[in-house]
Amino acid sequence: MHKAIITFVMKNWIKSFIRPEVGHFEPYLPGRSMESVRRERGLSRIIKLASNENSLGPSKKAISALNRAAANAFRYPDGASTSLREILAQKYHVKKVQVIIGAGSDELIELLGKTFLTPSDSIVVSEHAFIRYQMAAELMGAAVIKVPMRHYTHDLSRMAEAVRKSTKLLFIANPNNPTGTYNTSFELESLLRRIQAINRRRKKPVLVVVDEAYYEYARALQKDYPDTLELQRRFPYLVILRTFSKAHALAGLRVGYGFAKAEIIGALDRVRPPFNVNTVAQAAARASLGDDLHIRQSVALVTTERKKVLPSLARLGLSVIPSVGNFFLTDVSPHKGSAMFEQLLNRGIIVRSMD
Repeated sequence: MHKAIITFVMKNWIKSFIRPEVGHFEPYLPGRSMESVRRERGLSRIIKLASNENSLGPSKKAISALNRAAANAFRYPDGASTSLREILAQKYHVKKVQVIIGAGSDELIELLGKTFLTPSDSIVVSEHAFIRYQMAAELMGAAVIKVPMRHYTHDLSRMAEAVRKSTKLLFIANPNNPTGTYNTSFELESLLRRIQAINRRRKKPVLVVVDEAYYEYARALQKDYPDTLELQRRFPYLVILRTFSKAHALAGLRVGYGFAKAEIIGALDRVRPPFNVNTVAQAAARASLGDDLHIRQSVALVTTERKKVLPSLARLGLSVIPSVGNFFLTDVSPHKGSAMFEQLLNRGIIVRSMD
């Protein structure tokens, strides 16, 4: 009896002690791992299509650099990822103080929330945008303003209209995950001009965050894909996020990077945990930046396979949303996505249900 009372009191104490935002926070659920499906279903052959990974694998240069760096795993990493910042700055013609490195762009999204958002603030996102933007706001108690999509694409005009006095961040995934659609250079510049006009009228500016996780694929496939670094020179409140997880095929090492004004980077660096990107991840990312051939091969693989896969799905009567990433969204109506997910899982094929 006494143990039961103590357990009851402790559980209630925990609930009353944590922040309300954490108590109601829904954790992010990643795609199923191959090992968990293998154990659960007793299957020997598993095909994972759920996490938009690069099936070509990492650059050989990255693997060699990773193996060499492993010998120094007993030492703490360079906390600021200095060399990686310098290489990115040189490659993209920006100053080193305009670059930040994160444990995946996921961490950078969370850092933006922790650095800039309070319970009196809000963010603007598309209704079906990458869920991590919403999570970054909810963790800090900020309001989330959701704007309906137009043809499965960010409606940037309506997103600009949705900005309130409380809005600090406006997130755009370009291309968007999970729809795979993108906004053109003209559309993005039009939004930035509208936000520029809003910022001139108010003391608290709105930062526009463009998440380009699939940048390498979209840039190669679409001529009207935005040159965000060029836009950033004209619109300094623009924040750009990219990652080594997709085309660079380093998802398991967790390395992302961002470009912004030095003042914004400085603020994010205050909140960024020390040693957030480990030694071998930094080494692999540096080497991967020096292997342009691997990126071209990764993009070519997606381009080739798209020509095979999409017509096959069309012959099955499935409607596929046009995508400029290395993934696509398909409508399986009248079936439920969760039901199709289970049926495919029984065959050892891991996809993602979007119900």
